[in-house]
Amino acid sequence: MSKALIWSRIKAIKIDKFILSLFMAIIIAFLVPKGAGVLHLKQVTEIGIGMIFFFYGLKLSFTEVAQGLKNYKLHAIIQLSTFLLFPLVLLLFKPVLVGLVGDSFWIGLFFLAALPSTVSSSVVMVSLAKGNVPSAIFNASISGLIGAFVTPLWIGMFVSQSSGMSLGNVFFKLMIQILLPLTLGLLLNHKFGSIVKKHGSKVAVFDKTIIVLIIYLSFCTSIMGNMFVNVSWLHLVFLFVIVFCLFWMIIGVIYFISLKLKLSIADRITATFCGTKKSLVHGSAMVNIIFGNSISASLYLLPVMMYHITQIVILAVVANKIGKRK
Repeated sequence: MSKALIWSRIKAIKIDKFILSLFMAIIIAFLVPKGAGVLHLKQVTEIGIGMIFFFYGLKLSFTEVAQGLKNYKLHAIIQLSTFLLFPLVLLLFKPVLVGLVGDSFWIGLFFLAALPSTVSSSVVMVSLAKGNVPSAIFNASISGLIGAFVTPLWIGMFVSQSSGMSLGNVFFKLMIQILLPLTLGLLLNHKFGSIVKKHGSKVAVFDKTIIVLIIYLSFCTSIMGNMFVNVSWLHLVFLFVIVFCLFWMIIGVIYFISLKLKLSIADRITATFCGTKKSLVHGSAMVNIIFGNSISASLYLLPVMMYHITQIVILAVVANKIGKRK
């Protein structure tokens, strides 16, 4: 293969700007850890989280959601995988995982396991792979609503003592920062929903900007608290391997169950793609609400970031390949 051909293929690879910005936020946090305090990012991100869920309510279409209600087997697989299978796997392997990466990273992994699925990327991937798009829209949309209650409950049952969180305080913040803006968005959906959908790309940029700021704030807090002093490169390597194996384990289990239930090819694709996804948007928002000002916040977010990058890269390749079938 000629050098010119190799170089042309390298240039053809598109770098995800959002993923790149996440890494940049971490680097800047290490270089300028006091920047978050100077810019008052704690207050900015709290307002931003409310706006994210307000826009989420405005975008949620009841008509599209209603189209997928009948396929109960598919919905059960996706929601049980998202909120039951993931956490149970982490609890089952807890002794091994704590031994490999320590308590803080295990909390981060369990936090990842308790999160809801993504919305936009799940639908896009299912569409690209020629899966059941209406059911993908339904499950991706309903997952965020379920996660607002289930995620804090999971964390409260198994993590509260080690992280110092108060479940009552968490649900109060949840009401103010997520449920109130979300409900307001749902109530105004019929008036402004079409406008938000029309400017969906701008809303997406806003969401990603807030996530990047939360990542930066979390890492600044942890760096100022010297949380990374005892974190070795070996821990990070083990963490990535665990995230990678977790992803493929869940895919295998979901696909096996889908085959046993004799779902159609389109439904199997939707179950696999939606049931394995985890939302960085919800993770970034909920880490502030659930863990508050904890100096370990960035350690809890790191597995979520790793999983986000893993799912996007792998499922994009898989979806493109499956979508080319006749």
